[in-house]
Amino acid sequence: MAVKIRLKRMGDNKRPTYRIVVADSRAPRDSRFIETVGTYNPLKEPSEVKIEEDAVLGWLANGAQPSDTVRNILSKEGIMKKHHEAKNAKK
Repeated sequence: MAVKIRLKRMGDNKRPTYRIVVADSRAPRDSRFIETVGTYNPLKEPSEVKIEEDAVLGWLANGAQPSDTVRNILSKEGIMKKHHEAKNAKK
């Protein structure tokens, strides 16, 4: 099963908030998911991001692929750097 870390849209019309979820890549965007690992609110200034870092690092270590937007969010939070360093430390 291919697993992705991606955004799930929540909120009202014209007022989106997102949950960062781990889901099967074949599942529809706002449908089934395996686990919620964070939230993202782009309407606040600056954008509000809450991430369960340990859970995300665990999923990345097990091969989950982040979507482009989630990869950018994780990079800004410094999580992709930690994942890269942990992966290189194993070698």
